[in-house]
Amino acid sequence: MNFVSHLECANCGVRYEAGKIHNLCAACNRPLWVKYDLAALKKNFKKKDLMGRPPTIWRYLEMLPISNPEKIVSLTETITPILDCKRLASHFGMESLLVKDESRLPTGSFKSRGMAMALSMANEFGIKKVACPTAGNAGGAMAAYAARAGMEAYVFMPEDTPMINKKECYLAGAKTFAVNGLINDCGRIVGEGKKIKGWFDVSTLKEPYRIEGKKTMGLELAEQFDWELPDVILYPTGGGTGLIGMWKAFAELEAMGWLKSPKKPKMISCQSEGCAPISTAFDKGERFAKLFEGASTVASGIRVPVAVGDFMILDAVRESGGVAIATPEKDIPKFMRMASSSEGIALCPETAVCLGALDVLLQRGTIKKTDRVLIFNTGAAQKYPEAVQEKLQRIDITKPIDWDKI
Repeated sequence: MNFVSHLECANCGVRYEAGKIHNLCAACNRPLWVKYDLAALKKNFKKKDLMGRPPTIWRYLEMLPISNPEKIVSLTETITPILDCKRLASHFGMESLLVKDESRLPTGSFKSRGMAMALSMANEFGIKKVACPTAGNAGGAMAAYAARAGMEAYVFMPEDTPMINKKECYLAGAKTFAVNGLINDCGRIVGEGKKIKGWFDVSTLKEPYRIEGKKTMGLELAEQFDWELPDVILYPTGGGTGLIGMWKAFAELEAMGWLKSPKKPKMISCQSEGCAPISTAFDKGERFAKLFEGASTVASGIRVPVAVGDFMILDAVRESGGVAIATPEKDIPKFMRMASSSEGIALCPETAVCLGALDVLLQRGTIKKTDRVLIFNTGAAQKYPEAVQEKLQRIDITKPIDWDKI
């Protein structure tokens, strides 16, 4: 049973009919929310209904926009584990540090959630051709789900996007283009091509449903915590769909009476100083972020110099009592290796930025060492060979081995 009541502009509040194809708000060109009849949802969907359902994002179907489950496009988007990282916590002098590992999802990153939902809705609407810009994992996820659905896919990415991301788009059959610009330049090409090529734009927040897929991070996190949320969530922020989606999930769960406490986490938006439009706007007390000139970071997934949902990110951060912060680009490799060597977690560079933020915020006292802190590992380190600065010692098998050097 579908409980969607309507769609609504997150900026100006204009309402749109559900069950129709939409991109941005026609009045102000800003993102649309999916709104639910939460009273009906509360009455008809209970926690006990989750018992026995498969451990995938589709267990929350009543809280998602799908009308026809037969149109779901899935690669089995599993519930991702929460890892208790005692050695990593000890490094920061903390009692507990948790990592939710999104790299276990089908395409190796959290982008599987959003693209599974967006492509399922596109399939429900009968859309046959889709396009998106990407600086990292979104393109590969879109290409994979488009292939699963039998859709034609177009991906546009900056020339210096990690090679693995380029290859996975190609392997999935997407028409893949390298652009001598940044992701916003790629987004402009996608926008201009809508009328010319007839594709549907599934860019971040330029359609309403990727956020609903990302929302499942918040839903399953709450269930994994037995409906009590952590004190702090650190999240790497590019387009911001994940952070916004989680905050939406928490609000909907509270309205349904599923949360044991009204206290919600401080949401920490984490960026690199190489691309920090959200943290810059936060520091200035602004609701809308300006274009970040000269954006450059090895954490390609958060190299987003301008985000159409900037105000949604900043609203969520401020409502939660959190902060938006940028930390040094040079620290990314250090924190990637620290996490992997101490816990065996293949931490992506975007999430390494969160460890940098944690370090700073503990020193400031914004985060207490007794807080229950959770960090999202949004992708697998193996997808970022360019970010790993390995130093290997060579052994020459034609000579005796010098065991003192081993």
